[in-house]
Amino acid sequence: MEITILLYDRFTALDCIGPYEIISRIPGARLRFIAKNAGPVTTDTGMLSVVAEAALRDVSKPDILLIPGGPGDEAAIEDAETLDWVRRAHETTKWTTSVCTGSLILGAAGILKGLEATTHWSRVARLESFGARYTEKRVVRQGKVITGAGVSAGIDMGLTLLAAECGDDYAKAIQLAIEYDPQPPFDCGAPSKAPAHLVDMVLAAMGANRTENEGAAA
Repeated sequence: MEITILLYDRFTALDCIGPYEIISRIPGARLRFIAKNAGPVTTDTGMLSVVAEAALRDVSKPDILLIPGGPGDEAAIEDAETLDWVRRAHETTKWTTSVCTGSLILGAAGILKGLEATTHWSRVARLESFGARYTEKRVVRQGKVITGAGVSAGIDMGLTLLAAECGDDYAKAIQLAIEYDPQPPFDCGAPSKAPAHLVDMVLAAMGANRTENEGAAA
């Protein structure tokens, strides 16, 4: 089982490291981080780099493809080589997956057209511009395509994928092993639960606005 996690400059670390902790435990799996060019790839904070073991040209037919999100997603979307590689890989994957705004890269590659999908709530309009149908679910499965919502939802996406591949009991065992039993200190993890001033604060920090994201932030 060949698992590939596609990195690009300014990706969000937890988007890929969360599901990595889960799907790397698929029996017989070989998991590699890859990027347009092999070598260190820096996250959105600039304080962490993950080493891409291989370049796009070195990997052709992964069984599982995972694309994380992050502020660098637009540069990836505009990169023809990256999108062409994603399209070709998707043709033969068993599972094509994303976390957060990684779904925008899938969308730009034409993979989500006509499908339900999710993304970070601040980028709903951008997702729908690619022909996807946004849903506020934390994880969305459409055939072999699985999309996860923002950042921390990558853990849920990973467990969903693990259950589909290895069965519920195996996925539950891994959930127990990593003690994934979320009990957040605040009930404020979605725009529908957060006060308006916090929604606006986050949108401003992300360079977005409420008008573009009314469906998610209502």
